[in-house]
Amino acid sequence: MKNKLYFCQRAQRRVTEMKINVGIVLLIGFLATAPAALAGDAPPWMHAMVNAPLPAHDEKDDAVLLYSERNVNVQSADKIKTVVRQVYKILRPGGREHGDVFVPFSSPLEKVTSLHGWCIPAQGKDYEVKDKEASEVSFPKVDGSELISDLKVKLLKIPAPDPGNIIGYEYELEEQPLLLEDTWNFQHELPVGESRYSVQLPPGWEFRAAWMNYAEVKPVQAGSNSWTWIVTNVKGLRKEDEMPPMRGFSGQLIMSFFPPGGSAAKAFSTWKDMGVWYRNLISGRIDASPQIKQKAMELTASVPTVSGKMRALANFVQHDIRYVAIELGIGNLKPHPAADVFSHRYGDCKDKATLMGSLLHEIGVDSYYMVVNNERGSVGADTPAHVGAFNHVIIAIRLGDINDPSLIATMQHPKLGKILFFDPTNELTPFGQIGGYLQSNYALLVTPDGGELVELPRQPASMNSIHRTAKLTLDSTGKLKGDVQETRIGDRAWSERWALRNVTKDSDRVKPIESLLAGSLSNFQITKAIVVNLTQTDQPFGFNYSFEALNYAKNAGDLLLVRPRVLGQKASSILETKEARSFPIEFEGPVKDVDTFEIKVPDGYQVDDLPPPVDADFNFASYHSKTEAKDNVITYTRTFEVKELSVPVKQADELKKFYRIVAGDERNTAVLKTAK
Repeated sequence: MKNKLYFCQRAQRRVTEMKINVGIVLLIGFLATAPAALAGDAPPWMHAMVNAPLPAHDEKDDAVLLYSERNVNVQSADKIKTVVRQVYKILRPGGREHGDVFVPFSSPLEKVTSLHGWCIPAQGKDYEVKDKEASEVSFPKVDGSELISDLKVKLLKIPAPDPGNIIGYEYELEEQPLLLEDTWNFQHELPVGESRYSVQLPPGWEFRAAWMNYAEVKPVQAGSNSWTWIVTNVKGLRKEDEMPPMRGFSGQLIMSFFPPGGSAAKAFSTWKDMGVWYRNLISGRIDASPQIKQKAMELTASVPTVSGKMRALANFVQHDIRYVAIELGIGNLKPHPAADVFSHRYGDCKDKATLMGSLLHEIGVDSYYMVVNNERGSVGADTPAHVGAFNHVIIAIRLGDINDPSLIATMQHPKLGKILFFDPTNELTPFGQIGGYLQSNYALLVTPDGGELVELPRQPASMNSIHRTAKLTLDSTGKLKGDVQETRIGDRAWSERWALRNVTKDSDRVKPIESLLAGSLSNFQITKAIVVNLTQTDQPFGFNYSFEALNYAKNAGDLLLVRPRVLGQKASSILETKEARSFPIEFEGPVKDVDTFEIKVPDGYQVDDLPPPVDADFNFASYHSKTEAKDNVITYTRTFEVKELSVPVKQADELKKFYRIVAGDERNTAVLKTAK
């Protein structure tokens, strides 16, 4: 599950393409120096909310969304205007963040034509901030964003977003759409009083409305080919630790717009149609420049096998093309030409996939775009076809008759044969494997026949593991010392390499070991530490270290109590809460960890009692441990395995029981007595 090592998944979301939460990366300098607001009456639609009843909430809600409105005016296949209005009531100091308004847009196809904000204080006159006081900037605090001109953010600070006050804003976005679709995300973390979605279509146009995670609401016709949907008292979705992505549970309305005559180049109703649309969008993008052709030859000329050639190309794209983690282009899907990516030496996910496809073509290997959401659970088998479902692009490589056992992340396609999945943005996962965030995830495979929603493979749990062995000696004072070897593969290796990627001092490289020991030992000192295969991503990562811990064993009269489980914690207190669980518990990926600890008993002592073996086997995970003694050596072994990637709410009590069993075993002690 997303336990202590889940930071690797969080970090992965920086290495792979994802939506950037601009709300927490606002340009601090701009916000601190924003011009003072002027007195100005807030509009009637805001004042109408002053006496509106608050939606159901509790003491944990910092604000409520009193009113939300999204008006979409489809003027033609080449022009859409959207007006958005939001009104918040600030309840607690933590709600002040809603006074910081950000509007991302993709240039030159989108333009923010106006942006205004207002505050209605509990006492005193209204405040107003106008469009001229907004600032247009690159995505702040995103490494490499200064290199990108496609995506901008318009920022505005509303004054006095204090508890008791009402704040609101309105903006208009004008776009030249490459696709005729829209998503109304009306359910969020905050409770919502009323939310409206309106669409105005040209004569003869039709729409398709698909509801997700919410009961269907019928629209009200507001005029000629004009429709409005209204939802009220929408429950807020409070985040829980280790839950699936919120978009997999939040209420959404997916809209597609169709000109007279049905489907068109900018509209589709099936995944197959989306694949056709995407192939048209990316047409010619993988075409190789003379420089790409030369590089492909240079990288592969001396490599005898096709799989070796692919690995050489993958290594180049992973490590020599800088990743700029911003979603670029329409729906985050339109890449820059491969020639530009190669010459500039940077790009986002789809850019790197495009260059990889171009290089593969030069060695005679076919490949296909895979459009995916890097938050597993955002897209399901029943998700309606729409571009907004996705935020990431990887590549599928046709293997033909290549038989290489190191290529694990594969599936057998009925028409294409065996294909391999590869994420070029993930520079720390070996070619042939995929990270847990992609496993058992749904993606759109784009082929010459169109699009096809497929489920990516789940790798064996043994491909994501920690193998830890220790040979230790205990003395009569309770001091424990010895040597430990750790071998990590899969995401377990990825997480450590990511944490150490910019570390240059040897003293800093042992910090992960210090953290591990600190979680299990109260008084220790590392006497030696070596990092193994830090940059050799095709090899298992490792820590080899020695330590000594004072007072590890505890005296109890003439007895000595020692815990056989020396290092590492598999138990979790995630479900030890008063509140009932609302969402499933999501694991980071399949996992299989194995520990073996040998402890030499001090001279003059013998083993008197050992903890019992533990065998906890559930459908979602298993835990097995045993403690044995032979020739005055205590040997403790255990195996922890994640078998399913998600635990439904109805099994939360079983998971709690499982972790309590694990915690009990981790606390158990062996008893030593003086030898007679």
